[in-house]
This record gives sequence, C-alpha cells and structure tokens, in this order.
Amino acid sequence: MTDLSNKAAPTVTEKLGAATTSGGEKKSGSKAVYIWSTIGGLILILQVYVWIRWVTGPYFQRVPTGPTDPPAVMRTILVIWTSLIILGLPISFYFFIIRPWVRERRITLDGMLMVSMGLMFFQDPFLNYLNTWCTYNTWLWNRGSWTPYIPGWVSPDEPGHQVAEPLLMNAPGYAFGVLLMTIVGCWLMRKAKQRWPGINALGLIAIVMVFAYVVDFVMEGLVLSPMGLYTFPGSIRAFTLNAGHYYQWPLYEGLMWGGVQAALCCLRYFTDDRGRTIVERGLDNVRGGIAKQQLVRFLAIFGAVSASFFLLYNVPAQWFGMHADPWPSDVMKRSYFLGGICGEGTNKPCPDPSLPINTRKSVTIDQQGHVVIPDGVHLPAVTPIEHNH
Repeated sequence: MTDLSNKAAPTVTEKLGAATTSGGEKKSGSKAVYIWSTIGGLILILQVYVWIRWVTGPYFQRVPTGPTDPPAVMRTILVIWTSLIILGLPISFYFFIIRPWVRERRITLDGMLMVSMGLMFFQDPFLNYLNTWCTYNTWLWNRGSWTPYIPGWVSPDEPGHQVAEPLLMNAPGYAFGVLLMTIVGCWLMRKAKQRWPGINALGLIAIVMVFAYVVDFVMEGLVLSPMGLYTFPGSIRAFTLNAGHYYQWPLYEGLMWGGVQAALCCLRYFTDDRGRTIVERGLDNVRGGIAKQQLVRFLAIFGAVSASFFLLYNVPAQWFGMHADPWPSDVMKRSYFLGGICGEGTNKPCPDPSLPINTRKSVTIDQQGHVVIPDGVHLPAVTPIEHNH
C-alpha cells in the first residue's frame, strides 16, 4: 500500500537512485524521512497554534476598505477570478485526492503536494515580517491576518488595521494553483529530457527556473497586479516594472517565487523507482503500520514544501523589504490598498526610506513629523560613562 501504483500517471522521468522495496529486499538506511517529517511536524504545530490564537483573538476581524472603493471593472474582475478559484478547489480535491483514494485506496504524491501547498499559504504574509512592502486589496473578503501571533513578528499592526489576507482566493489558490503549475513544470522537464536525452539535472533545473520566472511574470506582473489583487508599493523602483503605478511589479519577485516553483517541480520530478521523493527516503523503516507511514510521508513532503517557500522566498524578501523605496501616490490614494496601516486618516505616514522602520513597540513619526511614543513604551535611560581620573 505504500507503493505508487503502476496504474497511476507517471510524475517523473529522472531517477534519484535504486528503489527501496519492501519484503525481503534491502531497505534504505537513509534518515531523510525522519528529519523532514520532524521539520514538517514542528511547522504544522506552529501553524495550528498561530491560527487558533488568530481565530480566537481580536485580530480575527475584517479590515475595512476605507473611503475609496475599487473601480467597477476591478471589482467585477476580482469577483469573477475569486469565483473561479473557489470553484476550482472542489474539482481539484476530487481529481487529486478523492478519485485516487476510491481507485487505489491511497493518497498519491500529488494529493499530498496539494494539501502541503494549501498549508504553505500560512507563510504568505511573511514577506512583510520586518517591513511592510506588499499589501492586499481589502475590498476582498477577509478576516485580517494571523501575523501578530507569528513568533518575532516585527511589522506594526492593530485589529482592523493590517495587511489582510483574501482567504477565499489565497487558500485555494495556493492549494491547487501552485500544484497545477508544478505539474506543468514537470511536464516541461520531461519534454526537455526527451528532446535532449543527455541533459543533466542542472540543465533541467535551469529550464524550469526560466519557465517559472516567465509564468510568474505573466501571472503576477500582467494579470494579478493590474487586476488589483495586491500591490508591491515598497518595490525597489530601479528593478521594477511599471514603477510608480499601483500595479508596479518588482522583477526580483519573479526570481524569488520562480525559485520556489522550480524547487517544487524538482521535488515532484526527481524521484526513485517507486515514485518517492528525496525526502521520503527511509520510509520503509518506519514502523507502526500503513497509517503511520503515510502520516510520516505527508509530514516529510509538507516540511520540504514549507522549507522551499521559506528559504527561497521569505528569507531573501526580508532584504528587499528593508531596502524598499517610497510608496507611490497611486497606491496611497487608494484606501483599499492601505488597510488602515498608514496614510490619510491615520497618524502614520506610509513607509519611506527617510523614516525609521516602524516596529510593534517602537517610537514612531506622525504625519506632522512629531515623535509619538506608544503607551507603555519608555525611552531608554542614558547610562553615564565612567570617567577614570
């Protein structure tokens, strides 16, 4: 039951090594599945903890649109797009989870990837961890965000005044949208291998990197940003397409997300003779029955998916966020992009290189240039220097 069925459609063409089989054959001595499942388990525990605190706390409330409504065309496109995304979730759930289970009584690699990618949505707001440089359209249905409960979170936010997550679009979009792009990327790698049989792994990775960048450029730079789903107001303008507009798109966004997408394609494409990914090595050594094996397998895959997003996107995103340029007026005049965190109607100017980067407990500068000391915050005392006589 832990084998991938021969009836299943192949997901890979590149082997990572000899298969590990059950029965009397030699089992793999690798500890990879234990390491990655531990990572995945710890991340999942953190996510559940943070989401419970969010749902039961004061931040689980709508961030209002503000005085500016999006244009009618933008609203119409967002409604249609969100409806298609919502409709796609049960369809994908059927094809990738229910149907394989009915036919083979197992959850396939793609099914586990779909769930893992859906849970990966937890990291979506992490790019604003140190400084807010990306915001969503608050006209979309939202219940704020769980960011205040993320350990060490720095960027300031208040209930009803924060970068809100459009749940109806992002949660299913991460689940099946990212999976579909991963499947297409693996198809491209397979075609490249057929076209150039001598191509090595690095060549295939380079091809899928270029593919992922182009797809992200089209999807984000030409579709999602112009239609008003989100904006990157803190982009470094020298490396930004359509700089100065609400739909400006940082070129390095494609490199970061392209890296994540390429990593996910490689995870799915490079497997052993039984269709197992590199993080599942040693699965046959897991005792406790099929259910435990499948749980360990899922946690290992989830750990690898989460690590890809964190290391290839959210870590470098912090550097770009700390070097953000001034927010364009085309963003600041649209309250539905501000989430009440800055601009007119608040006492806080929007992030700017000329201002200190605000934290949740720092002294701030108001719209008139005055220093504002939050309640409970005290300026540090000056310790006299000891003079030797």
